[in-house]
Amino acid sequence: MDWQGDDRPPPLGLRLREAAWFVPRIWRTFGSTKPCGPEDGAPALVIPGWVARDQSTAALRRALADAGFRVHGWENGINWGARADTVETLKARLDAIGATDPVLVVGWSLGGLFARELARAAPERVRAVVTLGSPFSGDPKQNNVWRMYERIAGHKVDEPPLPRITAKPPVPCLALWSRQDGLIAPRSARGLDDERDCEVELTCTHMAFGVSPKAAREVVREIHSFLKNHA
Repeated sequence: MDWQGDDRPPPLGLRLREAAWFVPRIWRTFGSTKPCGPEDGAPALVIPGWVARDQSTAALRRALADAGFRVHGWENGINWGARADTVETLKARLDAIGATDPVLVVGWSLGGLFARELARAAPERVRAVVTLGSPFSGDPKQNNVWRMYERIAGHKVDEPPLPRITAKPPVPCLALWSRQDGLIAPRSARGLDDERDCEVELTCTHMAFGVSPKAAREVVREIHSFLKNHA
């Protein structure tokens, strides 16, 4: 496919940098998955990326908790890919969280696509959606992992069990992306003007969005700024 500029999947050099985060990611699989942050804090739900689970987002969840949110994981094991019941499963997770206020939903990578569909299905229960390096826009093959995804998830990326809708959900949406991302094309994670309310470029790898404490602090900073102006 003859994509140009920001439409092109990241080059090999950036892909190789992602490998450096495999060890920290594995190490964090031993972390806690319990809700964290003040019990009276604003509720937040963090959805892990593909082939990741709640332990992989420990740094991100802790940063949100330190900022005053009451943070919950998705508690659905490893994210093996989209399923026909994914949105219903996430709606049930909101029920289990039991928050009286709308929930901030933060999704890393594929988790961001799930977050957007959850907001589309239950907008009254979602305060805002924040996507971290999520390929919600453009062609589903504008990344370096789509072939592997098809083998593991068991479906074509352009024939997913969930509808692929790029239009903005009816809640405030912030897209965080990076040119240092070794997996997702910038245009795919940044989106178009009518597909989100705001986009901010960070300087971190794709893996760092979920694993790096430094990146997590930057994510939280942008979330606070966004919520102040949009939600």
